[in-house]
Amino acid sequence: MTEKATNITKSNPESDFKKLSIQVGLNGLSFCVLDTISNKILAFEKITFKTSSTPYLVLKELKAVLNEKSITGTNFSEVVVIHKNNLFSLVPKTLFSEKELPNYLKFNSKIMANDHIVFDEISNHDIVNVYIPFTNVNNYIFDLFGEFVFKHSGTVLATTLLNQNRNSGEPVCYVQVSEKEMEIVIVSEKKLLFYNYFEFKTSEDFLYYLLFSMEQLQLNLENVQLKLFGLVEEGDPIYELCYKYIKNVSVFMPSNSTFPLEQLQGKEIDFTVLNSL
Repeated sequence: MTEKATNITKSNPESDFKKLSIQVGLNGLSFCVLDTISNKILAFEKITFKTSSTPYLVLKELKAVLNEKSITGTNFSEVVVIHKNNLFSLVPKTLFSEKELPNYLKFNSKIMANDHIVFDEISNHDIVNVYIPFTNVNNYIFDLFGEFVFKHSGTVLATTLLNQNRNSGEPVCYVQVSEKEMEIVIVSEKKLLFYNYFEFKTSEDFLYYLLFSMEQLQLNLENVQLKLFGLVEEGDPIYELCYKYIKNVSVFMPSNSTFPLEQLQGKEIDFTVLNSL
């Protein structure tokens, strides 16, 4: 894949209203199929790997689950692939140049000679997310469905939370919690102050990355609002540990979710997968 593409060829009427969103990462993968007419989730799957994988094994797992769920033979009006990894860098648009893509990543990521570097724009916020996608996954999806759209998970997450955030005098720290991963988005007055991705093993690791991130922005722990979502509930070790250090902690639920919340009860579906549909 050398560029992002849209406008999937439609081969039958059923494809006009089905959308497919796939998220891939070294710690797991997930997908979701949406009926855009009834606004119902037709299929979903989430797999968490026991140990961190490789791009080759991620693709092998993705092929297996899509075949098992009969996704490979289905036509869709739109297909979106979300790449979740730490091979990214946020760049102010005023400093961005397509000719300098490797230079934005080389200090934070190990870049191979054959890596394909791409970028997303975070709409209306003059920020560019430069990243390395899983090229083998992109090639496979293109072979299956033809043209499609791909993005970085940070782009989807930051854009969605910025659109949902209300004007507030105090910063809001959102953290999407997965079994082994955390994504931190800090917003103030509808401006993105911070986004980063960390892998963690213990609740103490989680707290360390969270407090370290807040410290970099010199946030006051008495005033900042911490909103946790994903694989977390009140009373969990992560929640309780955060509450010891941060005054305003809550479990976040999207206030303007496109999907009826009753559809999601008892289902662990990625926030970013839903909001890319």
